[in-house]
Amino acid sequence: MPARGTEAPTILVFGDSLSAGFGIDVDQSWTALLQSRLQRQGYEHQVVNASISGDTTEGGASRIHSALERFRPSVVILELGGNDGLRGIPTERMRRNLKLIIESSKSSGAAVVLLGIRIPTNYGARYTQAFENVFRELASELDVPWIEFFMDGIATDEELMQDDGIHPNANAQPILLDNAWPIIQQALEQANATS
Repeated sequence: MPARGTEAPTILVFGDSLSAGFGIDVDQSWTALLQSRLQRQGYEHQVVNASISGDTTEGGASRIHSALERFRPSVVILELGGNDGLRGIPTERMRRNLKLIIESSKSSGAAVVLLGIRIPTNYGARYTQAFENVFRELASELDVPWIEFFMDGIATDEELMQDDGIHPNANAQPILLDNAWPIIQQALEQANATS
């Protein structure tokens, strides 16, 4: 094992089932495709996927410190919140958890990107709007690159979704990567500038 300091920089994917590769071969997941793209484009970064299916922002907040300590990432890709929304968890609590994860990551020296999520409209207009605003407001307040909807172009296309109607299938994974790639690149440049 190379000495500390000569190891390849780490990108930590910190999410839920959308990033854990739920229901598909993990080699087909967007995080595996990210590793391939990084290598093709000459990046030395290693992708560590610490995503857990079913995880909430509460779970993420409780495990971020150990993940940062263990992996010492230069970039953290944060993709949590969907399960909070599906469980109707108060948006203020979700916001507090995401803020803790972002601030902890930044304090450790990592650049952070935030992948925004939307939830079905049957949760009511007030809750859905408050839910979406959490991502927008945190990105602005904490100055992190973000995308509004990680599942853009996928969520309403049955051919890109698994039978449960919630999780993207293998065909959707390249689109997920393309959705996230511009801000991941932005974070990589930011990380390189500060290293």
